Amino acid sequence: MRTVPLKRPGANAAVHSVAQGGTKSTPRTIFLRRTRKKLRGSATILRFVSETRSAKRYFVSGMVQGVGFRFFTQRAAERLRVSGFVRNLRDGRVEVFAMGTAEQHNQLRRQLERGPLGSDVTEVLEEPAPLETQYNGGFVINPSA
Repeated sequence: MRTVPLKRPGANAAVHSVAQGGTKSTPRTIFLRRTRKKLRGSATILRFVSETRSAKRYFVSGMVQGVGFRFFTQRAAERLRVSGFVRNLRDGRVEVFAMGTAEQHNQLRRQLERGPLGSDVTEVLEEPAPLETQYNGGFVINPSA
């Protein structure tokens, strides 16, 4: 794509883009195209290559069912860009499977220990887990186990 000045009698020269087909577009369109290219290029780089992701399973005990704990966990995980799932367990605990960096895990654990308003977290157990690629896309609420 090349730029060619377009001169109109009695007006200042304006720069318009001339594509290979010889069509003209306004400077606003040029700006939008450049913006889209920049967004498209930067949106593919989500994290540094050197960041290693690990998976952990958290078991949260206390008054954590019936108080919105799964929704709280999902919002916290999405803010931290952690992927995985959360679900209620039959024994009254909540299970959280999370994949992220060490810093993301630290921040998520702090959020789990705090819990939503109305909850009373007594314990958060943590154990390493294998990475599961099916949860790479985001964080979901799974049915109770």
